[in-house]
Amino acid sequence: MRTTLDIPEDLLNDAQMTLGFRSKTDTVIMALRTLVRHHRVEELKGLMGKVRLDIDIPGSRRRPATK
Repeated sequence: MRTTLDIPEDLLNDAQMTLGFRSKTDTVIMALRTLVRHHRVEELKGLMGKVRLDIDIPGSRRRPATK
């Protein structure tokens, strides 16, 4: 999808150098993916202690007997 954006040139250049990309498109895509991933991790952290999992960890690690 083509989109026109007004991004500060110095910020985009810094991001390109930091990420090691030559392409502005690759830089923006990686930055957006990183932002989304970070947000999802923060949402998961917010669930810590709120979700109860009754999992038998030792039992789940045992392999079924083969015949």
